[in-house]
Amino acid sequence: MTIQQFIQEQIFIPRLNHSEVLVVYDPDQRYRDICSSMANEKRVVVDATETSIKSRADAIMALGLLGRKEIEQLLVYVPSSKPIEDEEKQIDPFSLYAECGAVFPDGDSDSYMDLCLQAKPDHTTDIRKAFALDSNPSFAIINNIGDGQSWPNLQAQLGVESTKGIIFALLAPSAIQQAALKETNAWVGEAKELFKDSIGLSLKSRAESWSAIADELWRFMLFSEFAFDLPESLPSDLLDVPRAGDSAQPLVEDICERLRSDRRTQDIYIEQAEAIENDLNLKDSCSHMVDLGERDTFPFEERTFLLQAIDSLNHNDTDKVRLILSRHAQSVWTGKGESQIQWDLLRSALALVEACQDNERLIIEHKNSMEMLIDFYVSQLHEVDRSHREFEQAVSDYDWQDTQGLMKPLQQQVRKQYGRLMEKVQIIFTSHLEQSGWPLASKRANTEVFDQMVAPKLMQSGNKVAYFMVDALRYELGVALAQQLAEDGKVELITALAQLPSITLVGMASLLPGASTDFRLVKTENGFVPYIQEQEVKTVVQRMNLVKKRYGHRFQEGRLEEFVRGRFEIEDDIELLILRSVEIDSHFENHPDTAPTEIINALKRIRVAVHKLKDAGFNEVVIATDHGFFMNTHAAAGDTCSKLQGNWNNVHERCLLGEGDVDNNHYKLSCEKAGIKGDFSTVAGPLSLASYKSGMLYYHGGASLQECVVPVITLQLSAIEQTPVAQASVVLNYKNGAKRITTRLPVIEISLESQDMFSMDSDFEILIEAHNKAGEVVGEAKHGGAVNPATGTIHLKPGDKNQITIKMQLDFEGKFTVKALNPSTMAIFCQINLETDYTV
Repeated sequence: MTIQQFIQEQIFIPRLNHSEVLVVYDPDQRYRDICSSMANEKRVVVDATETSIKSRADAIMALGLLGRKEIEQLLVYVPSSKPIEDEEKQIDPFSLYAECGAVFPDGDSDSYMDLCLQAKPDHTTDIRKAFALDSNPSFAIINNIGDGQSWPNLQAQLGVESTKGIIFALLAPSAIQQAALKETNAWVGEAKELFKDSIGLSLKSRAESWSAIADELWRFMLFSEFAFDLPESLPSDLLDVPRAGDSAQPLVEDICERLRSDRRTQDIYIEQAEAIENDLNLKDSCSHMVDLGERDTFPFEERTFLLQAIDSLNHNDTDKVRLILSRHAQSVWTGKGESQIQWDLLRSALALVEACQDNERLIIEHKNSMEMLIDFYVSQLHEVDRSHREFEQAVSDYDWQDTQGLMKPLQQQVRKQYGRLMEKVQIIFTSHLEQSGWPLASKRANTEVFDQMVAPKLMQSGNKVAYFMVDALRYELGVALAQQLAEDGKVELITALAQLPSITLVGMASLLPGASTDFRLVKTENGFVPYIQEQEVKTVVQRMNLVKKRYGHRFQEGRLEEFVRGRFEIEDDIELLILRSVEIDSHFENHPDTAPTEIINALKRIRVAVHKLKDAGFNEVVIATDHGFFMNTHAAAGDTCSKLQGNWNNVHERCLLGEGDVDNNHYKLSCEKAGIKGDFSTVAGPLSLASYKSGMLYYHGGASLQECVVPVITLQLSAIEQTPVAQASVVLNYKNGAKRITTRLPVIEISLESQDMFSMDSDFEILIEAHNKAGEVVGEAKHGGAVNPATGTIHLKPGDKNQITIKMQLDFEGKFTVKALNPSTMAIFCQINLETDYTV
């Protein structure tokens, strides 16, 4: 390609395509012939060289034609300098066209020499020499540069023509290229000459093997890019390290960027960069530097950028954090699981901070009544809880490797910001609670769910209904679950208000038949017991017997997990199936630090169960929960509330039933006003989100939006399915076929290849898990990024590729299989066998 063709096709035409109007200012009249040759039926070229008056008229006429769509583009050629100041623009008759379109030159990259360097990046040294001899070399001189230059041995053995292609191949040859290089060393002399001419490298190695030459070339290229990117001078102990001159910068940066972005060369890039960083002691030499530029050539630079982002977030500079995240989203270092997990934590922290900031501004608009506050929570505010949960998932994923406490200050600040927002909301909530009572007449009470949403469906004989009683499925999780279930049928998400006090004993009983009219709490020596229709419903057996008394042989029940694992079958004449799930609440109660991960497994089981119910002929599904929960991770050691004096029954350290004094730190209302029927007269609890016991990272039992506003999901099952992945091929790959992992955070590449034209627009949902020989899960896709934090799944379209970090269990070692699964049926799309190469 000639320099004229390059300027026309790569500079002028793209700007015309984008802006429709382009003004070319050219005091040396270098580009006049190029512009004149661009005129055609749909593109008018106005040349102002001969006469200014006629060219003005022609330009005005052409602009009118453009406005009427009679032409597509207008190019105005002006043989004078581009006006810079406003006074100059007022005098210039053609500045109007530049304002409504594009202009050339536009910045330093449009200088003649820079255009020549862009056109011939393989010959930057020769081009700079030509400009040193003549500040305005002709097109002919530029076009002649590179002609006749040949590297016959290198070109023949590597199968590439350009200097750029040869250097790239010598750095990261394919298997065929590497074999050819090892057959003979006839290419070595050419390589030395090419390196010297193109990038200024004089090989010091006297060895003539490819590996020795490649190692020196890698060091030269990567260190040169690092030096080019530094905003300040190199440290004194690095000044003598060989590097390229300024004329080779475009070539060096282009090749290094290609090595990082090409998935086939990323592994060798990481290996070489880590080795060079250690050999040159770059981390210590540059430890005093704050700004290392924009590129993360070496791994220690990525940590510097991470620290900058953390510091910016600590100073509430979210714009800078977003810029850093955007710039490094596709960094080669995210291909390392340990690195990816840090950036995902930062990304989730930013999302939570911004969600808190956005919603804090809106509270004042929704605080005037309990109904307004609940509607705000249901429509928007619950998303802050989702962001907080995803942040805590990211913390859980990263904490085990944060041995130096790098993220601790950030975690504390983000948690405090979430806590401040929710405390504001909580004070509004409890003040309305005292005034309006609970539940609101305008909202569905949890005690009404069965009688109004399940019982009517069973009046029609033969209608098969599944009723899920899920412990601790708070509202934001219900939103996520409803979105996931949409592919299985018609979904409706309904807001319900939990029965107080918001504990499992009360909440599960409130979901039973007859609860809407005859639910009450009976006082005992040790507390209280829930009753419905004079029948005690304290235990699971008692609750299920109540249902069986009403529905007899039409009813069957069991644990959700047992049903998913196929450990019991549904009997033929069953029309009401109750499936019970306690995993979320149980895991939070016993293992709050890692509980966010269990949420994914619980929702995963619900989806699988729904799919099985569809196959079993069930028509409808109703999913309800006893209560929500609050993640109290922001609380400090002393953030507790003192109990009230009096004859109180302490419920889960968040609620008091009975009678006694009240103080300024508590709400207090009659049990009748709080919707609690039975033997107690008064209910009280902390106005804030504090509990009576310190160290509670997770709780329920009290009164808050998170504990008391719950979802009810109804699903009319249909035959809707995602497009069979049989029409597309799922491919898993680890490090180009490697079979051993050396990290507990291996990065797996997953791609989806279409098998027919009809599946091209389909969206496939895929679950990735690592299983041991017994089929037990020993590793899961790390949440965040492409992995949905609520489902643990990823979505791909045919042709998509993604890199997914697998978080292996810390105590696992040995052989395992990574599987790509259908999240609804758990059918295997694809799998690869791997083995650990580390010691537990």
